[in-house]
Amino acid sequence: MALTAGAVRAEEARSRPAESAAVKALMAKLDAMEQRINTLQGELKDAKAKKAAGVGQSASLASRRPSDPVGLNGKDAQAGVAKASGAAQGGSQAGVNAMALASPKDVKSASTAASEPQSPSPVSRLAAAFADSDPKPKFLPAADLNKAAPPPGRDLFGAAPSPVPGMRIGMYGEIKLGSMQNPAANGQWQNGFDMARLVLLPTYQVSDNITFNAELEWEHGGTAFDNDDKLHGAVEVEQAFFDIKFNDHFTLRSPGIDLIPISFTNLYHEPTLFYSVQRPELANGLIPTTWYAPSAGFYGKIVDGLNYQFQVSQSAEDFGDDFGHRGDNGHITPGGYEAGISGSEALALSRAPIGDFRQMSNELAYTFRLSYAPSFLPGFAGSSAIYYSPNVTPRGAYATQADGTETPLGRNAMTIFNTEARYRVPNTGLEFRGEYAYVHFSNPENLRANNDLDDTNNVGKSMWGYSAEVAYHFRAPNDYDIVPFYRYTRQNFQTSGMLGADILNGLNNPTGSGDMTFHDVGLAIFPNPSLVYKINYTKVIDHSATGAMSDRVLAGVGWLW
Repeated sequence: MALTAGAVRAEEARSRPAESAAVKALMAKLDAMEQRINTLQGELKDAKAKKAAGVGQSASLASRRPSDPVGLNGKDAQAGVAKASGAAQGGSQAGVNAMALASPKDVKSASTAASEPQSPSPVSRLAAAFADSDPKPKFLPAADLNKAAPPPGRDLFGAAPSPVPGMRIGMYGEIKLGSMQNPAANGQWQNGFDMARLVLLPTYQVSDNITFNAELEWEHGGTAFDNDDKLHGAVEVEQAFFDIKFNDHFTLRSPGIDLIPISFTNLYHEPTLFYSVQRPELANGLIPTTWYAPSAGFYGKIVDGLNYQFQVSQSAEDFGDDFGHRGDNGHITPGGYEAGISGSEALALSRAPIGDFRQMSNELAYTFRLSYAPSFLPGFAGSSAIYYSPNVTPRGAYATQADGTETPLGRNAMTIFNTEARYRVPNTGLEFRGEYAYVHFSNPENLRANNDLDDTNNVGKSMWGYSAEVAYHFRAPNDYDIVPFYRYTRQNFQTSGMLGADILNGLNNPTGSGDMTFHDVGLAIFPNPSLVYKINYTKVIDHSATGAMSDRVLAGVGWLW
């Protein structure tokens, strides 16, 4: 027994090292399996994020964003969908508030991606409006989660698959309500409601390098009472053209209806891309947003982070009246007419019509725009543009003299310069925006506003305006993006140098009605990057005898997909 027990102990001693080695090998295998599981989980998470990134896009921006290539980056847990752009450039053009919902920790990589050529993938095209800090999408329409990826060259925008191969339809809109002072009622506060707009955004991919884009808009609730009066409601075509892409550096835009590529807000005027209920003030006069015209042009990339666009368009017209004052002979009818450029409206009424050969000028205008998102300044994007028309005086334009006689008006060239910038401070929710606009007239004495016997709308040698905005993005526990903001705007439509038939204020004597300051403060809440609820108060100050008397408290809802 002693021998047997000794033999057993000896055998156990010999087997113990072997068992220990087996246990170690098993533990090593378990560790490897655990690492592999973690790797697979990460890959699955990334795959879901990439699949989700193609969802929630729309159409409006393709036409306006020819010169802003965009990439998506951002932390999966803190990101937002943004404005899709560019079927016109192999991409879709409607997105949603990219800057507002960007993850600040990935601004640098986003800026790098922004300088790369546009690809047909939705991931590279969302948030086209902000070619700087566009995040991966977070909010996704449930109907799209299982949607199959479109084949290469057929990747358009819109929130759902189309029964027509190669076609998508997006949409944006906004509804407003609130209370405003009415200057025409001595500043009385009046409540109101506006079904401001509902816009359909059809796009069709003709081939891998040819895309059709359009924008069909219903404004202010319906069909216009008058042909030229959008305030009574209108249905209109704001964009319709074909893009033919040759390479990343050159895409030809066919003759059609297109946005004038000056000012960020004119190109990207969807309600999810600005925080106030009304569009920023500089976009309502100095830049007559939405400003579109018969046009053609081309665009592309110069180098990474720097893009260009050149456009030839029908000139703006110094005519602000309805079609009844457009004679069949292509001239303004006698008997008086409203100015298209004035010290009260700036350029808001100067847009030429797009229908029935009723333009009253043979003049062409020229616009050149640069957009930039430098890699050395993560979170920053901006653009600069210049517009030139050799003559904005329409056929048959005339001055009305004090005795009632009508004398012809001469030529008047107009030049507009605009520059804007947006900056989302990396690793924070802090955002800054700024813009400057300047309009110059070669011969203001030939403007109708200076020759209509109404001194209050006179125009000087130039107009100018600038704005500065600060906003902060808070992520609520329910994942809403809450954005309080403040914007300061200063503009002057009545600078010195007025000449013409309006003798009283014709010589360096502005009335002050176009010399205005705006304070906007408010809150924008994004339950989803494609949907925003807004409320804001606007204080308006001018230098007229009575004051502006046009403060407002407004609320609204806007959407874009």
